[in-house]
Amino acid sequence: MKRRTEDVTALQLRLKKIVGQLNGVQKMLESDAPCEDILTQINAANGALHRLSLIILDGHLRHCVREGIESGNADETIESFAEALESFAKMA
Repeated sequence: MKRRTEDVTALQLRLKKIVGQLNGVQKMLESDAPCEDILTQINAANGALHRLSLIILDGHLRHCVREGIESGNADETIESFAEALESFAKMA
């Protein structure tokens, strides 16, 4: 299933913010910022990536899984969702 343009735009905006956070970490390293501050920024970027993953997983469930089940491909759709959940669970 193809994502809606507004969904893609929102996801891209979130990702740009995450990239900005990571660029901030790079600058902090270059400027010899305190370790605690760097770790705080890394934690924020990690949390933002986790949230982005949750949003994508939620969209997969609400749109792709629903469409797959409604079109009669329940077994294949459930397997696909199980794989998505496994990928999400590995992000720790």
